[in-house]
Amino acid sequence: MKLYNYLIILALLFASEVFSQTPTDFLSAEFHKERRATLRAKMPANSVAVVFANPIRNRANDVDYVFHQDPNFYYLTGYREPNAVLVIYSDNQTDASGNTFNEVLYVQKKDKVREQWDGKRLGVEGAKTQLGFAVAKNGEEFAKDNINFKNFTKVFAEKFKDDYRNSSRNNAEVYDLVNGFKNQSGYGDIKETDPNVAYVYNMIANVPDPKLEEVAKSIYNNFEKYPAFKNDELINKYATATNNELRKELKQKMIIAAAKKPDTNIDTKFLTTKMAEMREIKSEAELKLLTKAIRISAVGQIEMMKAMKPHMSETEIQGIHEFVYKKYGAEYEGYPSIVGAGNNGCILHYIENNRTHVDNDLVLMDLGAEYRGYTADVTRTIPANGKFSAEQKAIYNIVLEAQDKGIAASTVGGQFWQPGEEAKKVINKGLFDLGIIKSIDEKHNYFPHGTSHHIGLDVHDPGTYGAFKENMVITVEPGIYIPDGSNCDKKWWGIAVRIEDDILITKNGPKNLSEEAPRTVEAIEKMMAKKSVLDDFILPSLD
Repeated sequence: MKLYNYLIILALLFASEVFSQTPTDFLSAEFHKERRATLRAKMPANSVAVVFANPIRNRANDVDYVFHQDPNFYYLTGYREPNAVLVIYSDNQTDASGNTFNEVLYVQKKDKVREQWDGKRLGVEGAKTQLGFAVAKNGEEFAKDNINFKNFTKVFAEKFKDDYRNSSRNNAEVYDLVNGFKNQSGYGDIKETDPNVAYVYNMIANVPDPKLEEVAKSIYNNFEKYPAFKNDELINKYATATNNELRKELKQKMIIAAAKKPDTNIDTKFLTTKMAEMREIKSEAELKLLTKAIRISAVGQIEMMKAMKPHMSETEIQGIHEFVYKKYGAEYEGYPSIVGAGNNGCILHYIENNRTHVDNDLVLMDLGAEYRGYTADVTRTIPANGKFSAEQKAIYNIVLEAQDKGIAASTVGGQFWQPGEEAKKVINKGLFDLGIIKSIDEKHNYFPHGTSHHIGLDVHDPGTYGAFKENMVITVEPGIYIPDGSNCDKKWWGIAVRIEDDILITKNGPKNLSEEAPRTVEAIEKMMAKKSVLDDFILPSLD
C-alpha cells in the first residue's frame, strides 16, 4: 500500500473516532443488572417493585428544563430518557406464550418526528441490546398488560411528588404511567405518610439516647421549614419534651408506630430504605466516575484561584468553574453553583451570584461537577486580592482545624454525627478565643449546619446515616459565617468561610479525594500568585 493511501485511511479512522465519538464510560449494563438483582434479593416473596423515570419539567412556555433522570431509576436501569417505568418481580412470572421473566422495562417508543426535534431514542430494541433487558416494551403496553397489583402480598413504590404535567404529546408519558399505576394498584386510596416525617421517625429510632435532646432541638428548629413535623403529634411532643425520660418514652412509641402494619399491600417506605442502603456503598465502577467528578471540581477550584481578580463578578467566577467542567466533558453541574463574596457567603445556599465586583472580600465557592451522573461537592474560600487579612486568616484557620478533626473522625465504624461533633468543639473554642462568643458553650448561629452527607448520583445522596462503612463517600464541610450586624466586633462582619472536601471511607482511614485543591492559607496564596491562562482572555467592551 502506498504511504499516501495509508495516511488517508489513518486520517479517516481518526476522524470517525474523534468526530462521531460519544461518551463510552457510563456504568455498564452489567452494573445496573446486578443492582436490580440485589434489590430483588431484598424483596419478600410474591412482591413487585415499580420505579418511574423522572418527568419532563417545563421551564417557560414551550421550553423545558434539561432532562435529568431520577437517580434510583438510573441506578437500576441505566436508561437516561423520560417516560419510562421499571417493574421488578420477586418471583418469575409467565406470559401468555409460556415465557418466564422477572422484570420489564417500559420505554418511550421510537418516533422519527420527535427524534428529529428532541434526539435519538433507544426504543425497545435499544433497551434490550444496550441496557441488557430481556423483556422491554413500549410505554403504552404498561396499561395494556393490566398487571393485577392486588394479587401481590407487597407492592413497592416511592411516594409520588405529583409534579407530572400532561402535555398530550402521547398516551405514555410519565403522567399517564403514574396515573395508570395508581388506578390499577389502588394507590390513590391509601393515606400516605409524609416522607420527611417517616425520615424523622427512623432517625429518632436509631439515635443513641445521649443524643436525644440534641436531635429534639434540631427538629424543633425545623418546625417552620417542615410544618408536617409540628403537625405530627409524636414528633411535636418529642421536640418540645422537657426531659430525656419523656423523649425515651416517645422514641419507643415512634418505633411501634413505624412498625404498625398498614391496611394496604402498597409500601412506600421499602424502596426508599433499601435503595439508600444500596447507594450509600459505592462500587469500584462508581468510585471511578465519582472520583473523576471530584478531581474535575478540584481543578476548577485551582484554575479559579489563579484567575481570581477583585474586579470579577460572582457570575464570571461561576462561569470559569463551569467552563473547566465542560472542558473535561462533565455534562452538568451537580447542583446550582454557589459563589458568595463577603456577606453573600453567609447565605448557605446563595445561588443568585449577581454581585458585580467581589472587591477585596473572601469569596466562598461551593460547586461540583456532575460526570456521567455522579456529583462532586467541593468548597473553597479564598481572598479575592490573593492575600488573607489578619481577620480572614484567623477565621479560616479555625475552620481548617475543624475540618481536619472532622476528617480524622471519618473512619469505619464511627458514627455519622461524629465529624460534626469534632468540628463543633474546635469552632466553639476558636470563636471564644477570638471574643466572638462570650463562652465556649454559648448557643450561636455562626455554624448552623452539619458537616457531612453522602454524595453520589445525588449531591445529597441517600443513606442510612448510621455507622461509617468502607467505600462510602461523604463530605466534611464545617464553616463559620458572621453576617453584617452580628453581635460581635465589626471587624468580623461579612466574613464567611466554608471548606468542603469529599472523603472516601476506607479500612485504612479516610482518603481526601479532593485534596488537589489547596486548603491551607499558605497553599492558597501560593496558588493565587500563579499566572492564569485566562489572564490574556480579554473580550471587547460592549459599552
